[in-house]
Amino acid sequence: MLRLFDTALQRVAPLELRHPGEVSMYVCGPTVYGDPHIGHGRFTVVWDVLRRYLEWSGLTVRFVSNITDIDDKIIERARSEGRSAAEVATEYEAVWYGAMDALGVRRPDHDPHATAYIGQMVELVGRLAGDGVAYPAADGVYFDAGRVADYGLLAGQPLDSLRAGERVAVVEDKRSPVDFALWKKAKPGEPQWGSPWGPGRPGWHTECVVMALDLLGDDFDLHGGGIDLAFPHHENERAQAVAAGRRFARRWVHSGHVVAGTGDKMSKSLGNVLSLPDLLSGADPRAFRLLVLRAHYRSPMTVTPELLEETSQALSKVDELARRVAGVDHPVPADPEQLDRFRDLMDDDLGTPGAVALVFGLVGEANTALDGGEAARGTAAAVAALEMLGALGLSPAIEGSAPADVVALVSEREQARARRDWARADDLRGELASRGWTVKDTAAGPRLHQ
Repeated sequence: MLRLFDTALQRVAPLELRHPGEVSMYVCGPTVYGDPHIGHGRFTVVWDVLRRYLEWSGLTVRFVSNITDIDDKIIERARSEGRSAAEVATEYEAVWYGAMDALGVRRPDHDPHATAYIGQMVELVGRLAGDGVAYPAADGVYFDAGRVADYGLLAGQPLDSLRAGERVAVVEDKRSPVDFALWKKAKPGEPQWGSPWGPGRPGWHTECVVMALDLLGDDFDLHGGGIDLAFPHHENERAQAVAAGRRFARRWVHSGHVVAGTGDKMSKSLGNVLSLPDLLSGADPRAFRLLVLRAHYRSPMTVTPELLEETSQALSKVDELARRVAGVDHPVPADPEQLDRFRDLMDDDLGTPGAVALVFGLVGEANTALDGGEAARGTAAAVAALEMLGALGLSPAIEGSAPADVVALVSEREQARARRDWARADDLRGELASRGWTVKDTAAGPRLHQ
């Protein structure tokens, strides 16, 4: 059984599912006002790998990740560039998905947009205000954090401690510095929606509560995101759900920071943020994914050109091995003992560093056996390594220059085959054929031809 570190519990705990065989998973998505950076690349790869591994393990995953398409940063960019907030959001959502597609990050099953849920957000704020958990202020409506007994759970600190560390509230009639905006009254020229408290827009912390509960329902299995979101964003989501009498996420899981080559946390204030599209334009996206996997998801991760070159060279060995066994038309079954080792490593808090070491150990073993004329042993080791790599989203480079949408269909078909959904795999083969592509299953994985 998969065990993950739960930020709320501060320990590794089993992923206990609401419905057997099904995983409901929400991950906070982007605020689309600029290019994604490599920190975004890291956390999206982490959750993509978790999703892929769960499906490889035979589970059905419903994956939701939102798009924040209204926010102060979007409005500010629109104002500075003389265009609408909607235009800014549309442009940078396309940039976001372009980078995710290049990384091989599968798109969510649902990507709810904040502006499509304004009415439901107004209803939630109204309910909280009616219950006395929220109150009006000069610039909007605020949540009274003191009304939630365990507020501060995801920060690992009680409310009194959080209050002691805060500065005096900027808003004069805000009751506590840790109270947060549920509804923001519109300033002149800003996008706005109607509400009982006047024209305005929802606060950021309210968006995900409404969208997660609408699409996944109460008591969903897992809420993920970067560690920087644990407090206050995720804590404020949780607090609203608790105050509204709703059961929110069962598990809270967070990925670590990306650090610069100097060892400093990457941040815009330090000027060491690297654009993800810029990085991917000069490096194999798989090399970045492998770099993410070599670090444990909760540990700091460093990205440098030297490390990317190192992982790129490692992947060339995978591609070479795949070519060596590509002639085997009927895949040899992977060694079940090796697959069990892989599961044990991944089930232990998503232990990708150990899983990667296992994979490359098998790559070396396969090459040694093939060099020594032991075709059966070498092919079996290669098949095991390639199956594990597929579960991690690191399949060998596909032959030919297929367009991205075709490659995505091949990847989706491999996931369907991994979870033994043969009907879906056949449908996808047919879709590929209708586009003029033939896919052949070999020991090295799928081979694509026109």
